[in-house]
Amino acid sequence: MVARTMPPYRADHVGSLLRPPALLRAREDRAAGRITADELRSVEDDAISAVVRMQEEVGLQSATDGEFRRTSWHMDFIYQLGGIDPVDEKLTVQFYNESGTLEFQSAALRVHDRVTLDDTIFGDAFTYLRGQVTSARPKLTIPSPSMVHYRGGRAAIDPTVYPDLDQFWDDLSSAYAEQVRRLGVLGCTYLQLDDTSLAYLNDPRQRELVAAQGGDPMHQHERYIRQINAALAGRPPGMAVTTHMCRGNFRSSWAAEGGYDFVAEALFTQLDVDGFFLEFDDERSGGFAPLRFVPPGKMVVLGLVTTKRGELESKDDLKRRIDEAAKHVPLEQLCLSPQCGFSSTVEGNALTYDDQVAKLSLIVETALDVWGD
Repeated sequence: MVARTMPPYRADHVGSLLRPPALLRAREDRAAGRITADELRSVEDDAISAVVRMQEEVGLQSATDGEFRRTSWHMDFIYQLGGIDPVDEKLTVQFYNESGTLEFQSAALRVHDRVTLDDTIFGDAFTYLRGQVTSARPKLTIPSPSMVHYRGGRAAIDPTVYPDLDQFWDDLSSAYAEQVRRLGVLGCTYLQLDDTSLAYLNDPRQRELVAAQGGDPMHQHERYIRQINAALAGRPPGMAVTTHMCRGNFRSSWAAEGGYDFVAEALFTQLDVDGFFLEFDDERSGGFAPLRFVPPGKMVVLGLVTTKRGELESKDDLKRRIDEAAKHVPLEQLCLSPQCGFSSTVEGNALTYDDQVAKLSLIVETALDVWGD
């Protein structure tokens, strides 16, 4: 089988990685005023350099900074868009795991002015990452435009600023398009848009929530797809773009359930990306049948290795599941990855660094066995 020279790769990963203890201590020290911002950044730099080497050593062809400079995979980006600020109100999301439920709280957001892009968000972070990699392709992850809307819906958008939501969407996509253009100037050739909303909408409970917010639960995913496409329409030649869609990832818990059936046809046939990172690590993720809508030329990265627990998967089981998926989309259009990041928020999931390395190594070894490249 022909080796892949462009992302996504046969063995790939979503992006976030467990924060090392020294970095967590430095964050606490910075919050308490015991160290300066420059001192924290120095600790971040060292941690990123080490985690990039780890990714290269296990044989991955892409490398991220582990999102080590962030507290949250998405809010650290969204709050840097012009016209959007956190508010005192807390946003509470219910998460589930085998032991019960837990709540995740963060500041809600308010769109109080026209949405713009001032500084290139995560531009410095990407530049540092690019300088650390030697054998891998530096990959930047950012939340998709959908996440700005999904967190609060219409109620989070000032009606005096945007009496017509079409103007909000135009401004948001324009800001994202400019972000993508600037990242291209910085040399970014692998960009990933992380999007829980397109996966959440498969869950009837989430569609009920959308309806309660005054949204259109039956068609909201179609609006999201159009706006992502608008944001990517002018992306630089040579930039590969993927999207990752999971059902929530906080301290080994999840927020939504259900297969990709509800959004699959529109998602796979209309979203203008090069590849789809999809979680398929357990029964709550549904089956592979929705992959029948994936058109030729689009890649599917099967998230078969869980990041929610440390137990290592069987290579034979992974191969059997890849074979099952290949009944719905050709094997040459498939890749392998973890189902989500290892640390979507700074707290991280309930597994160890060694567990994380073992899972990434297993992905590389399995991909070599299956695709030989």
